[in-house]
Amino acid sequence: MVRILFLCHGNICRSVMGEYILKDMVKKAGVSDRFEIDSAAVSREEIGNSIYPPARRELLRRGVAVGDHRARQVTMADYRHFDRIYYMDESNRRYLLRLLPENDEKIQKLLPRDVADPWYSGDFEKTYEDLAEGCRRILEEFA
Repeated sequence: MVRILFLCHGNICRSVMGEYILKDMVKKAGVSDRFEIDSAAVSREEIGNSIYPPARRELLRRGVAVGDHRARQVTMADYRHFDRIYYMDESNRRYLLRLLPENDEKIQKLLPRDVADPWYSGDFEKTYEDLAEGCRRILEEFA
């Protein structure tokens, strides 16, 4: 079993979108039983909140099922449990350095560039495309 955790600032946009996109991809590839996929935040700001409505709409528009998500902050237990932890941008990495041990193999940036942050841009379509690219790479590596 490959355990994947997505991280972003608040766990209401990018990380949870990545979680559901990858869950959708592994289901369609017939390898869901080989993956555990979750998401979390580096901050405490949105703990308990559900997925941001425009993020939910973008996923549903793309045919990606969305569950009953509640934002949570990453923990040391997550660090020990997950095989790979993907963050979205350099700001997330700086927060992570305060929360988790630095581990270049386990903790990685999802893409070589920052994943577009729709909280500021409002462009959930661009964020979806970035996340789908990263999720395809994960699927190719682990499936």
